[in-house]
Amino acid sequence: MTGGRAVVRSAPGKLFIAGEYAVVEPGTPAIVVAVDREVTVTVRGAAGPGVVITSDLVDRAMRWQWRGERLQVSPGQDEERVRGAAAHVVAAVETVAALLAERGLPAPELSVSVSSALHDGGRKFGLGSSGAVTVATVAAVADHCGLGLSRADRFRLALLATARIDPKGSGGDLAASTWGGWIAYQAPDRAFVLDLARRRGVGEALRAPWPGLDVRPLPAPRALRLEVGWTGRPASTTSLVGDLHRRTWRGSASHRDFVKTSTDFVTAAIDALHSGDDKALLHQIRRARQELARLDAEAHLGIFTPELTALCAAAEAVGGAAKPSGAGGGDCGIALLDATAEHDIAHVRKRWAASGVQPLSVGPTPERNEE
Repeated sequence: MTGGRAVVRSAPGKLFIAGEYAVVEPGTPAIVVAVDREVTVTVRGAAGPGVVITSDLVDRAMRWQWRGERLQVSPGQDEERVRGAAAHVVAAVETVAALLAERGLPAPELSVSVSSALHDGGRKFGLGSSGAVTVATVAAVADHCGLGLSRADRFRLALLATARIDPKGSGGDLAASTWGGWIAYQAPDRAFVLDLARRRGVGEALRAPWPGLDVRPLPAPRALRLEVGWTGRPASTTSLVGDLHRRTWRGSASHRDFVKTSTDFVTAAIDALHSGDDKALLHQIRRARQELARLDAEAHLGIFTPELTALCAAAEAVGGAAKPSGAGGGDCGIALLDATAEHDIAHVRKRWAASGVQPLSVGPTPERNEE
């Protein structure tokens, strides 16, 4: 342990460019980009037992105590509120603690402070704040405890932590927050890796192959600008994806067709990025939007809100390509526009504002260096 020394780690938010919904199937590709807004986690040794978590999203400290390898809310607090506000931080701390226990080290006593640029007055933008805080917490706690983990190990710990909360999540947000930049991502079989960690330990789960997992950096578009619009409506990816999975649609012929089509246009978009063919990339993003619209019409998920529909129409009117980013139903949409056409970009932003969509000053990050 490093005593009272503060360890500060940050992780960026993310936007899905293509492959939403299909990416939850192991081995199915998506394109994700990290954005230049971050969650910062500061970890110090605690003055007393347990873990104290503070966040700029809540008005008071949240206190937890160890019971074996799990954290429980300390008495005298609103348990439901505290659990909801700190779930991902707690899961990250517990997952690192499980690795420490396997190495014969005690559960850490910590002070964890979270600061986020991924919200506006408490309203989340939909830029992957849960994933970013998980990645940053894993990195900060692991470094505080002297574990010296690789980037791949930190990602795997973060995925194990989030899968304990929601095994349906793909982990694409975690990959973007870990590696930064534009990435091609394929999710592992989360049920397999959770079972592996339970049966053989977290350390063995870090060393073993993860079926389906693949993370590869991608070049950014050559002459396209990524524009981001926020609908002002928060949406729950967990709820939307969970709703789809509860339907008989999953496993149907329509579901198989959706995954196959998504794989096709994502693979083509990856090829377009590698070759620098912006025109081909725009075509594939339009295909992605059309496939999401088909899914929405069939499953009645509410992916396309009036604001997101207007966001797409404004970008298409000037020759760009646009779509909801992530599960839809609110949160953000993205547009790829000619980077040299400043007048068109300004026109799109003006139309967005008139439709209740707030243009965000958000851009892609470069690939992150190892810390």
